Amino acid sequence: MNRIDSTAKISSLCDIEISKKGSMLIIGADSMVDSFVKIKFTGGMGNIEIGSNVYINSGTVLYSGNGITIGDNVLIGPNCSITPTNHEFGNRNKPIREQGFKQSKGGIIIEDDVWIGANVVILDGAIIRHGAIIGANSLVNSEIEEYSINYGTPCRKIGYR
Repeated sequence: MNRIDSTAKISSLCDIEISKKGSMLIIGADSMVDSFVKIKFTGGMGNIEIGSNVYINSGTVLYSGNGITIGDNVLIGPNCSITPTNHEFGNRNKPIREQGFKQSKGGIIIEDDVWIGANVVILDGAIIRHGAIIGANSLVNSEIEEYSINYGTPCRKIGYR
């Protein structure tokens, strides 16, 4: 059910789980998924769509959750967490693990020509617009302007490229 372009390169040390709910993994032409990347189908029924000429560096984790869309020519640094889902926790009488997941905030969208630095966390509802840069160790939980340079927890704009 997955669609991976024949020119895409996926390290033999990458861990791609099989979706039990029918979610798809789509990877475009000339993309590279490095060693020790984890692609996990959990927390929702969204697809993971990776465009063309994308590089996902080692140690990054992508959860399908409510869906991830990554455009073309995107660079994702090492040890990032792209997590379009969030646990429910409102019932104190029930363990968090048993409460399922919160309603979607729309998944995660990363548009074309984006650079995401090392150790960045991207949460459900985040939109990173065309050409933006996210500095290392940042938290993205909202919409990021196109061609902006951002860093911090949470991310804030410091300029434009």
